[in-house]
Amino acid sequence: MVRGRSALDHRGTNLPAVGEYNQTVVLDAIRRRPEGITRSEIASRTALSAMTVTNVCRRLLDAGLVDEQGMRTGGPGKPAAVVKLNPSGGFAVGVHIDPAAVTYVLVDLSGAVRDHSRTGTPTAGDPSGVIEEMANAIDALIAGSGVDRSRVLGIGIASPGPVSVADGVLLNPPMLPNWRGVALRRSLAEATGLPVLLEKDTTATVVAELWFARPGSRRDFAFMYYGTGLGTGLSLTGEVVRGVSSNAGDAGHVTVDPDGPVCTCGRRGCVGYVTVPRVLVERAVLDGVLPAAEVGDLDDMVVVDAAFSRLAALAAAGDSGARAIVTGAARALARAIVVIVNLLDIDEVIFGGPFWARISSVVLDALPDAVREDPALLSTHPVRFVQSTIPVDVAAVGAATLVLDNTFSPRPSALLLSAE
Repeated sequence: MVRGRSALDHRGTNLPAVGEYNQTVVLDAIRRRPEGITRSEIASRTALSAMTVTNVCRRLLDAGLVDEQGMRTGGPGKPAAVVKLNPSGGFAVGVHIDPAAVTYVLVDLSGAVRDHSRTGTPTAGDPSGVIEEMANAIDALIAGSGVDRSRVLGIGIASPGPVSVADGVLLNPPMLPNWRGVALRRSLAEATGLPVLLEKDTTATVVAELWFARPGSRRDFAFMYYGTGLGTGLSLTGEVVRGVSSNAGDAGHVTVDPDGPVCTCGRRGCVGYVTVPRVLVERAVLDGVLPAAEVGDLDDMVVVDAAFSRLAALAAAGDSGARAIVTGAARALARAIVVIVNLLDIDEVIFGGPFWARISSVVLDALPDAVREDPALLSTHPVRFVQSTIPVDVAAVGAATLVLDNTFSPRPSALLLSAE
């Protein structure tokens, strides 16, 4: 991406060699105006000539990606046709892999979720069994939705890190021993016949947030993903921060309690250990908030999920013991957030993930004051704390928007001509 400019501020070019880039510029301008936009307005927003915009719009209409809907009068001259995105012009499948479950979504070009499903996380020891289960679930989702399979642009996968994006391989995802070293991208593409993209789950959440961002906004934020584990995705000046190996944002081992429990890494008080659902449930059992006999085996994520729901419900209802546990997690999160805000000078923290909504009200009661009153906070600007508005599963929707973003978002790198 061009540095020093918002990722949402795209300008086209009238050079004849870059028609595909101009098509993404025009489509992006149309997508960001759901109420519709005229060709002259597109030309003004993109700096493309009227002739280039007309030619590109004709191609988009022929491809079924946009429609003309009505006319608009904006001054002297003839009324102008209004161009709108055709949501049914294309679809993408998003897959979110989590130790507790795998979520599948089908989204249209507007990003609306058309259908979704959830299955238990495949546990087959043979990676080929994992691939077969996922391919069957994807085929069932597409068939059940009734959409034309030829309109499905591809599959995006969001997985716990670390991942090798370049090779499409899950390297060593925590709590997923049967998924280590699985060449998921290539194998799933062969099994489904569809293009496949792979990203770290927290990166996918940031892609989703930026995809749905208001036109022209420059956003500097951290996305705190609260699932089976705790992850962080980052956006600076409206661009996803991926890092050298596309595994940026792992803040789970920020120490928030030097005297706290020993993390799996061997150090004490890591935020990604002391705040996760399993550890909070363990604490609830030790404190007598949840009866041990009713909780069960905490090595089973289904058991953890159910017990965490009971703990969260007690906290929301005002149970002092449960509330103390969740509020303690909020204070631990606050200490990690202070480190991230100081390091990156961001002004927004977004929360989401499959376990987040259950404790959000209690955490957000305590978190802002805990951050603001932390003596280590150096920032002089206010920090906003908001919940993701993306439905179903933000990582799954993010995985689908990887496909849409890769297909339709303007990238200046596309202007580089091959030496051949």
